[in-house]
Amino acid sequence: MNSSISAEERLARIQLNAFLYFRADWLERLIEIFGSAQEILRQDAETLSREANLNPNTAAHLLREAFAINPQEEWDKTTALGGHIYVPEDEEYPQSLRNCKEAPIAIYVLGKLPAENQACVAMVGTRKITPYGRRVARKLAEELTQCGVTVVSGLARGIDSECQAAAVRLEKPTIAVIGTGIGRCYPPENWALEKSILEHGGAVLSELPFNKPPNAFHFPRRNRLIAALSQPVVVIEGEVKSGALITAKLALEMGKDVLAVPGPIDSPVSGGPNSLIRQGAGVVTSVADILDYIPQQSRFGLDMRYFEHTDSTPDKPLENLNDGEKQVMQCIGTGQASLDQVAEQLNWDVPQAASALFELEIKGFLSCENGLYSKSKF
Repeated sequence: MNSSISAEERLARIQLNAFLYFRADWLERLIEIFGSAQEILRQDAETLSREANLNPNTAAHLLREAFAINPQEEWDKTTALGGHIYVPEDEEYPQSLRNCKEAPIAIYVLGKLPAENQACVAMVGTRKITPYGRRVARKLAEELTQCGVTVVSGLARGIDSECQAAAVRLEKPTIAVIGTGIGRCYPPENWALEKSILEHGGAVLSELPFNKPPNAFHFPRRNRLIAALSQPVVVIEGEVKSGALITAKLALEMGKDVLAVPGPIDSPVSGGPNSLIRQGAGVVTSVADILDYIPQQSRFGLDMRYFEHTDSTPDKPLENLNDGEKQVMQCIGTGQASLDQVAEQLNWDVPQAASALFELEIKGFLSCENGLYSKSKF
């Protein structure tokens, strides 16, 4: 840590950081005006309002929020978990966050943050994950992790959890940027996943006070940190108005590349990615499409085999399919077939054929487009 920042100033920054109704760059501006966070906290609301041109109620609210927490307790609780609280002057504070327009004046970190030039890719999407989204998230996250890329996401239900669980299964690091304090786990069912992230060399990061509970406005705010830590940002599933699309918008404002996985036109959670593609986002059909956007300086040490584009995808093993499902796969082969065609060729009734096709689609062996079934890419 930077010894030029006194312990008292660091604690004052932690207090100021507790005022969540200001953008981080506005807090930086206050520090510039008064010379230090300590000096800000020495003011009364009237002086703070006058000198910083703040609404009197806002100035009073800022001081109330700052003095509502005990910064030494924040520090002690964080260190008790093996964590750290960093400010932008610290060497450990990520350069990618420091370059962000709204760099937090303090971040709470459990675990190990990635090295400066480590390839990091944000993978975000809906909590209302579909079977298609689950397959895609798992496949892409696994291949990125195997390649040597660090997946960054938000530890939320759905796409986030699927991507980060993929990295954990491979016992590789992943970065979770959360919308609560690090003293909490949300959603609570992800406690084991969070624990595994730390066990396998990853990190959990938040700009919120230690015990801050989930709040709706925390999550759009944390999305800028996911975008800042990553290049590119990949949206897998999400409605047109969703947190994933907020992350994409913030990434674009930062000059980051935004990619999207196309989805069925009749699926609401594919509306966001499909809309991004219409607006010029990169299309993801394989992990190589993502790797093309990794900056050159971050490619050292990555497995270059994954950068190769190919139109052929290895067939999924059929050993775990029942006899009827195997017959359906042989019937469709490398082409396409409708429900009626499968039923007619196999001499089955329509409900039997429909049931088998549904199971194969759920298992990821088949995909359906415009009523025609074919082998799935994912």
